Amino acid sequence: MIQLDQASRTFQVGDQQVLALREVSLSIAAGEYIAIMGPSGSGKSTLLNLLGLLDRPSGGRYSLDGRDVTGLNEAESARVRRDKIGFVFQFFHLVPRLDAAANVALPLVLAGIAPAERKQRVAQLLADVGLSERADHLPSQLSGGQLQRVAIARAMSMHPALLLADEPTGNLDRATGREVMGVLEGLNQRGATLIVITHDQEIGARARRRIGMEDGRVISDTAT
Repeated sequence: MIQLDQASRTFQVGDQQVLALREVSLSIAAGEYIAIMGPSGSGKSTLLNLLGLLDRPSGGRYSLDGRDVTGLNEAESARVRRDKIGFVFQFFHLVPRLDAAANVALPLVLAGIAPAERKQRVAQLLADVGLSERADHLPSQLSGGQLQRVAIARAMSMHPALLLADEPTGNLDRATGREVMGVLEGLNQRGATLIVITHDQEIGARARRRIGMEDGRVISDTAT
């Protein structure tokens, strides 16, 4: 599904160039469950941004589902993100004035999905994450774990093949974090490719493959 060949990413900081990724090569098959781990500044989030087409490499090549997506313009990248990729972030990024159902529906509205289908799909997504009874609740009325479940439902609204989760349990207590990981793992068991960025050893140990990063390089790649 994913083929990354010698991908590098350089940022200009003042009069200096910072090499955030250093010739990273990865091959990821459809349906895998991967944790990308490493300390702060190791390049984890930079790699996630490249995989999610939120950024592009300064050098190297990225293929997604057999298509070279390295040089896509912003409009083309946005279409691929909409159709193939779901994102779950540490800080949820929900719209405060919209209830849970409306937050989940946002990508469907933007994609032009008909209202009847939208309503049905949102109801199913909220049921999948155990929040049917919270559909009309605003984010301010939900717990941290519930907020993350809404974010996961929204990420899955377009049935993406690839789910990218950046520190998805970072703002949650340990027990709630395990519950959220259970939801993500359930989506992986249904066929979604799941890539989790984390510095938490317990969370990383749940994955079937662990990729370690340091100083912008992949230093380990182990499967269980």
